[in-house]
Parts: sequence; C-alpha cells; structure tokens
Amino acid sequence: MRYNTLICLISFCFLLSCHVNKQEHKIQKTDRDFISIFDGKTLKNWKGDPGYWHVENGNLVGIVTPETLLKKNSFIIWQGGQPENFELKLEYRISEAGNSGVNYRSELLDTIPYALRGYQCDIDGKQRYTGQNYEEKKRTTLAYRGEKVLINPQNNPDSTGNLRANIKNNCWLIRDEIESLGAPHSLKAKIKNNDWNQVHLIINGNKLQHYINGTLMSEVTDADTINRSLKGYIGVQVHVGPPMKVEYRNIKLKLL
Repeated sequence: MRYNTLICLISFCFLLSCHVNKQEHKIQKTDRDFISIFDGKTLKNWKGDPGYWHVENGNLVGIVTPETLLKKNSFIIWQGGQPENFELKLEYRISEAGNSGVNYRSELLDTIPYALRGYQCDIDGKQRYTGQNYEEKKRTTLAYRGEKVLINPQNNPDSTGNLRANIKNNCWLIRDEIESLGAPHSLKAKIKNNDWNQVHLIINGNKLQHYINGTLMSEVTDADTINRSLKGYIGVQVHVGPPMKVEYRNIKLKLL
C-alpha cells in the first residue's frame, strides 16, 4: 500500500511539473510577442519637446519645473507607426501633483506643437482619474474608473458645435454604463502611490480596455462611427498645472 502511494505521489509531482513547465513556456512565448519601443538609453523613435522630456536611469522622464510651467499639454510621441489593434504594456511612476496619460489611436494637431487628440488612459498622482478613458481635446471622459461603457452613435453630427453640445461636466453624454467593474474606492486601492504601477492596454476593434496592475479599470465599446478612431499615434503626456514629474519604463507593444 505504501509503495502504491509513493508511486502515485511521484506521478502526481511529475504531471504537476509538466503542467508548470507548459505554463511557463506559454507565458514566455506570449512575452516574446511584445517588442520594446523604448530602449531605455535614448529618445530614438520618440519626438517631444526636449525642455520637458529626457532619459534618466533607464526611464523616459517628463518633468515640469516652476520655470517651465505649461500653457498647453505636451506629449512625447512614438514615431514607429500608428497602430490599429494592439496591446501596450508599460510601467509608470508619478509625483503626487503629477498629471499624465497614455494616448493611443491619436492624431497630431497642426496648431499646437507636440499635441495629440484622441483616446487616453488617464494617470495622476492623487489617483483621482487613473485608469479612466479620457478623450483628449475631443469627447472628454468616455468612461470613469470602474465603468464598462457603450458609446452610442452621435445623433446630431451636423449641428454647429456638435461636440461641445454633447459634453457636460467634462463628460460625454451619449453613453450608457452597461456594467460596473467594481467600486471606485476599491479599484483606487489597487494603485500604488509614489511607486511603479503597470499599465496594460488591450485595444481591439472598437473595444478599449485599460488595466492597472492587472485589474480592469475601464472598458469602452465605441459605437460612435463619426467620432471614434481606429488607428493613430501613441504618446505620453505632461499636463498643464503645478510642477510635476512622471517616469515611464519597459514600454512594450504587441500588434494584434
């Protein structure tokens, strides 16, 4: 009986080991699908105002000082393409007074240097907005943290000032919250203050998912065929406001 038990235990350990090895192989294979788009040494393939952006200790650093306060938000923009469907992973650390964000499927503005217009995964040092979907210089807030939202087709696209007419309190009105992803305060507790956090964006078709530290913070399904964007630039931001510092590292992209 003891001999049979020992044989069973050895067999179980062998099968468990095989399963773990397969899982590790699967994870490693998945990781290899991502390509690094920031080398940690230079600003190669990135374009931004050198008065605000530089590389320091392997990190992409955006800094605003009392002498360089902004009048307009300023981005550093990846020059490697305008992805459509993709996953983006990165880590960030931000000062308490900081305000930043990761833009994607965005367009350049000719009237403002180093400016982007489009979807943004919001980031701020006080964790008021981190993880929400904010459309920079366009429809404003599409989904607050903790919301799964359907953006409906716009019903007055030809009216004068049509965008502003559909915005109230910095939020797009033509939307339905279809599910809660959790209480905002519970989700906020998953974000680290004054430390490194991981962003994982899964952008596929008209579904836009923002994860922070492995937790889904917001999800948008954008059915507004007039205003949505299906491809565009990736960039990160320093924001108008008090002096601040934001750092980014391990920026990796996987095309879907």
